[in-house]
Amino acid sequence: MPTINQLVKNGRKRVKKKTNTPALKGAPQKRGVCTRVYTSTPKKPNSALRKVARVRLTTGIEVTAYIPGIGHNLQEHSVVLVRGGRV
Repeated sequence: MPTINQLVKNGRKRVKKKTNTPALKGAPQKRGVCTRVYTSTPKKPNSALRKVARVRLTTGIEVTAYIPGIGHNLQEHSVVLVRGGRV
């Protein structure tokens, strides 16, 4: 429990909320360029070949993005729109 003098001197510190998608810098989506399109296997209890792409965003950060749906025409240097979420 802080004293009155401690509160006057420093005040209360706000708790910073951690974002789920730091690469998007607070934006709903970001544009990016595919650097590599490949398939990868999911974590332990699941089994499949997931279609994913390594994408360099306009923020300069490189992220792994999932490619949804059946079939795609993405290749290296394709321009894509990336939204938040887990891969």
